[in-house]
Amino acid sequence: MVTPTDTARPPSTGTATVLETEGVTKSFGGVQALRGVDFHLAEGEIHALVGENGAGKSTLIKVLTGVHRPDEGSVRFAGREVEFHRPAEAQRAGISTIYQEVNLVPLLSVARNIFLGREPRTRFGLVDTAAMNRRAAELAGSLGVDIDVTEDLGRLGLGAQQMVALARAMSVDSRVVIMDEPTSSLEAREVATLFEVARNLAGRGVGLVFVSHRLDELWELCDRVTVLRDGQLVHAGPMAELDRVNLVAHMLGREVADVVRGGTTEFGDTHRRDREPVLAVTGLDVRKRLHDVAFTVRPGEVVGLGGLLGSGRSETVKAVYGALPVRAGTVSVDGRPVRANSVRHALRSGVALLSEDRKAEGIVPDLSVRDNIALAVLPRFSRAGLVAERRIDALVDTFVRRLRIKAAGPHQKVRELSGGNQQKVLMARWLCTEPRVFLLDEPTRGIDVGAKAEVQALIDELAEQGLAVVLISSEMDELVEGADRIVVLRDGTVERELSGELLTSAALLAALAGAGAGSEEHDDE
Repeated sequence: MVTPTDTARPPSTGTATVLETEGVTKSFGGVQALRGVDFHLAEGEIHALVGENGAGKSTLIKVLTGVHRPDEGSVRFAGREVEFHRPAEAQRAGISTIYQEVNLVPLLSVARNIFLGREPRTRFGLVDTAAMNRRAAELAGSLGVDIDVTEDLGRLGLGAQQMVALARAMSVDSRVVIMDEPTSSLEAREVATLFEVARNLAGRGVGLVFVSHRLDELWELCDRVTVLRDGQLVHAGPMAELDRVNLVAHMLGREVADVVRGGTTEFGDTHRRDREPVLAVTGLDVRKRLHDVAFTVRPGEVVGLGGLLGSGRSETVKAVYGALPVRAGTVSVDGRPVRANSVRHALRSGVALLSEDRKAEGIVPDLSVRDNIALAVLPRFSRAGLVAERRIDALVDTFVRRLRIKAAGPHQKVRELSGGNQQKVLMARWLCTEPRVFLLDEPTRGIDVGAKAEVQALIDELAEQGLAVVLISSEMDELVEGADRIVVLRDGTVERELSGELLTSAALLAALAGAGAGSEEHDDE
């Protein structure tokens, strides 16, 4: 197991540190998001901040920018200790942030968004629209963006909006610019422009914090890297001294000594090999998210989707389910095509999706256990506006017993249950639809060890009953132990497939790092 290392020292280049934290700790409702984190950003440095979901990256950024105040520890900016109480204070001090989700005002013009709250004024105190538009056009031009700055921001594409957010950051005399997944909505040309601007800013002494799930970008752009895992610092140092495998090992908490290289082997489970696929996915393409994704799942088989944050795992199952707009590709169940971009048709075809975020996309907290389970089958058990209550009661009782859901009764509010039992309620909801394909996105996330074991056993039971199961998990051991094959995704494409003797944690680690056959690690980039 890779353990936290005391490497968070500032660079020994003689360059002054512009932004740093010492021993920062932050908790939310008893959950520690950061634990004694030290972070050092030098002037003129482009510093990568990396880690998987839940590692603490976003919390650290929010502490640096005044969204959150640390419970313990300190933040120093330009050599003095600071306490920002709101983002506006951090921005006035010289810290600008560009978020993945553009946080601008779509109904205002591009120019107004760039100078919002800092509009140039005439000598009479009125907004100098002509000067504002002129300066906005100059900023947009310096970024290589050809847009009408008087047009409403909401009329632009996401990539152009992201560049406007960058122009806003540049319009402030910032000493630090934090870029949180800035390339996620950009085309290749826009990414190249962004990197050029970032290098120019660094050349002027601005310190940049760069967050990206695209590993290639880190070596292309960044000087140093800080890796967080489970709210702790696990590595900090020069980017050039870290190869892909070691970076991924730090992120996931794995040893790298036994990392193997290799391609794929034949699917090894002979009793399933010759069965016709229940689910067949070919050439799946979602704009800027997925490209040419293809895989199959046979009856009784659990196929894992592996990949780092941003690899396209959740996007893949949502596209199969019809919840993301697919530009190309086909999905079929039992040889029959599933209509693209139609959740209704996917459900009718026998596809069920347990989404990653059960609170936002799953449970209805103020409804009962019974009503949460019955939601998916109400159309089937209703006629002329009347609901067959007894049939629903019988079905709910069956699944409460079968999944061993611990509740005071079917009418208890689902928000009162433990996380593990809430997850079982959602699984019961979709099993009521008698699916042929069950897509499970992080089914054990956020539940205790005992409930996790029960959910894992249930997945095995479902496979034994002939369901085709697609399993997503950020825990490598869970994926390796629970899947018959693993399809590894990277940057929205299939990197490779692991099965048979190569279905090991070491092989998966190598695949996640992109260090398989025909690829080389970064040695001196």
